[in-house]
Amino acid sequence: MDDQNKNLILATVLSALVLLVWFVLFPPEQQAPSVAETATSDGVPAPAREAGAPPAGDGTLAVTPGAVPGVGVTPAESRANAVNASTRIPVDTPRLTGSISLTGGRIDDIALKDYKETLAPDSPIVTLLSPAGAPDAYYALHGWVPAGDLPSDAVPSASTEWTAPEGARLTPDTPLTLTWDNGVGLIFTRVISVDDDFMFTVAQSVENTGDVAVRMFPYGLVARHGEPDVENFFISHEGVVAHSDGIVERLEYGDMVDLDVDPTEGGRVVKYQITDEGWIGFADKYWMTMLIPSTGTPATSVVKYVDGGAIYQTETRMPVVEVAAGATVTSESRLFAGAKEWEELRYYQNEQGVPGFVDAIDWGWFFFLTKPIFQALHFLNALIGNMGLAIIVLTLGIKAILFPLAYKSYVSMARMKELQPEMEKLKEKAGDDRQKLQTGMMELYKKNKVNPAAGCLPILLQIPIFFSLYKVIFVTIELRHAPFFGPFQDLSAPDPTSLLNLFGLLPIAAPEAGTILALVFIGILPIMLGVSMWFQQKLNPAPADPTQAMIFAWLPWVFMFMLGSFASGLVVYWIANNTITFTQQYIIMRSHGSKPDLFGNIKSGFRKKAAANDVRPPSSKGK
Repeated sequence: MDDQNKNLILATVLSALVLLVWFVLFPPEQQAPSVAETATSDGVPAPAREAGAPPAGDGTLAVTPGAVPGVGVTPAESRANAVNASTRIPVDTPRLTGSISLTGGRIDDIALKDYKETLAPDSPIVTLLSPAGAPDAYYALHGWVPAGDLPSDAVPSASTEWTAPEGARLTPDTPLTLTWDNGVGLIFTRVISVDDDFMFTVAQSVENTGDVAVRMFPYGLVARHGEPDVENFFISHEGVVAHSDGIVERLEYGDMVDLDVDPTEGGRVVKYQITDEGWIGFADKYWMTMLIPSTGTPATSVVKYVDGGAIYQTETRMPVVEVAAGATVTSESRLFAGAKEWEELRYYQNEQGVPGFVDAIDWGWFFFLTKPIFQALHFLNALIGNMGLAIIVLTLGIKAILFPLAYKSYVSMARMKELQPEMEKLKEKAGDDRQKLQTGMMELYKKNKVNPAAGCLPILLQIPIFFSLYKVIFVTIELRHAPFFGPFQDLSAPDPTSLLNLFGLLPIAAPEAGTILALVFIGILPIMLGVSMWFQQKLNPAPADPTQAMIFAWLPWVFMFMLGSFASGLVVYWIANNTITFTQQYIIMRSHGSKPDLFGNIKSGFRKKAAANDVRPPSSKGK
């Protein structure tokens, strides 16, 4: 077997290993368990045990009025009932719609105007936050926790009915002001504002009209009732993301269930200390809700899981403050509730002082490749206006960067092919002495300045690039529902064409991804992938060894079916990569005096198959 075929086999084996690792590491998709009929929680931290105690380490859970919807109530009805159960203030921005409940002053009804659940024309927009009492309740709450001798009923709770001006609406131009008077000398004011995108600012004030100083600390929390339905792929983190002083921590929902119980907290807890800047919250694949304390304010981030109610919670607790008689104290924090758009996160990071915000996107192990690959893809898409074409142009750019290595690889393989006669002589002289053979080959390579490993480097570099591009396509919202052309309207989803719908000509859906039918009846893009890989193989004659020849003959079609369920954008990349590699190799081979006999190799392959079919076992007559 010549060295060019060895490198091709190595490339194939490494690629196959990549795919096998994915299939092994992708755990089966799990459905989120339904929320049990139990008392729900508002998650409000309990009063500090001692005067002057820091906020960290204090907080239990109280019971929210109302029960989780019972069996027989459809999700749409139950969510509508939960929304209508309290007086609400409308929220209307260019990108958000929903309402804020005056009960507790919760931000608990938010939907994203720019995003639909599916590509169907009548698909509803994505709902991000839902009130307590609705299925998959998910909301944000801000407030104060009493410290020292201040009784718990002296501060607003999750069931407090706030007052708002008549006709109030929350828009980017009209902040919402909520007030509550506790009747014993403390007046609480909460001013909620929102920008044109996804950032809320919550300014909480307490005015002490009494004669005695009081102590308390502000908090913010985000709570989710019941385990969210996640895709459960190792390549995409869904769960808690916390940034504290330059370090990003990620915690999955399953890990929260295994945290150590803290009796003072009423649940399982882990804490991160923020000395200067940070943020914490829940990140889904494409959306997230993050609490952001004011920069420069020391805070404690808390991750909490409550067993009884299956409640997942993140909190930020600011230091205890003293409100002197006749004084007013204000605490400000922010809440991000929206899509994980790279441009928006970068804007908040660079212009609005939210450090490391783009790292809320899970860039993965190869972040040093994933980030620049995404930025290049994002730039090309903005320039071209088509994400599929942007992927192809990006592939051209990657191949251009790697071309010097690829050129050396092809030249090295060509020179090794020229040394084939001398290597055969070495094999004859060495016989069964493998040590002698290896020594002779190394001397031959050294004498002719040939590096046998040169052909492997471009192949090895392709693996992290392939992983990084897959990561980008899988986790970034910019690829979600990104169209290419014709039937390919979502490059983050598998090829929607199939033999069953005549490759997109019939108005019926392709088999669902992951089913046997989807595996067998693949679409146009996987077929193009198989054909491009087959053509690339035919630049060289088939190996003389029948076993190797059979493996080579089957590999393109095995890959074709294996990649049928992968994201369309990734298959587009692989087709473009195969096509460019084919062109590069053909030109380089021609430039070194080797004329690839592409059609001759194709015909030869068919002739061998025909000859193999004509072979008959010898007759045993006459023996």
